[in-house]
Amino acid sequence: MKPKVTMIAWNQNDNYVVTAVNNHLLKVWNSSTGQLLHDLVGHADEVFVLETHPFDSRIMLSAGHDGNIFIWDITKGTKTKHYFNMIEGQGHGAVFDCKFSPDGQHFACTDSHGHLLIFGFGCSRPYEKASSAFYQNSIPDQMFFHTDYRPLIRDSNNYVLDEQTQQAPHLMPPPFLVDVDGNPHPTKYQRLVPGRENCADEHLIPQLGYVATSDGEVVEQVIGQQTVDQDEPGLEPSILDGMIRQLQLEQDQRTGADQESAPSGPQNGEGTPRRG
Repeated sequence: MKPKVTMIAWNQNDNYVVTAVNNHLLKVWNSSTGQLLHDLVGHADEVFVLETHPFDSRIMLSAGHDGNIFIWDITKGTKTKHYFNMIEGQGHGAVFDCKFSPDGQHFACTDSHGHLLIFGFGCSRPYEKASSAFYQNSIPDQMFFHTDYRPLIRDSNNYVLDEQTQQAPHLMPPPFLVDVDGNPHPTKYQRLVPGRENCADEHLIPQLGYVATSDGEVVEQVIGQQTVDQDEPGLEPSILDGMIRQLQLEQDQRTGADQESAPSGPQNGEGTPRRG
């Protein structure tokens, strides 16, 4: 197998660079000389999470699809703490993301089963109270954004677009909340998404469509924002959709103006204009 780098991170003071390789090793490099200092052994699957401690330059966190979470001392090349994300009755849960708190005393991870894992020092009672409050409010166990695994493409200028809507991801409407199978949650949960707090009920109903999976199976999933027919009496078009269309129009006008004012021929060795 040809080794490939899956993730890279600088430590807090930029003296070290840590790379995750698809042979499950983490490598610690001297950022000034490029010298390999340590091989960190412990993961059994690919690693896509590397997080440096907010103020301790010795500490680096790694997490991967094997469900393992490690805290490393990268100056010594040793592991200081290890956690395995075992889910009762379902095997391990792959860890998809992780972040430290600003004070460095806590970190939170999310896994493939839609769980939020919180680690830290001290008593867990405040988090238990928060968890019980969530359950009292009947928050769903599984919460994903419907756009989490949407495919992306690049246009002629090499800018990233959502494959389905042909829009830049940051100009798309706020996503819908769905379960692990892509089924949308009721409208009362959709208002938890920033940007949808004050939307009317008809704007919180997602548009469903049939999507082919990698196994060839066709499943019904959320594919986007439900649009309202402007000719339909008693209903108004989505204000949010109108704002997004206006932003797209302004961006297109700016792009056209930049291209007209730019001198002909590539600049700075590039054939396309740089984004401001």
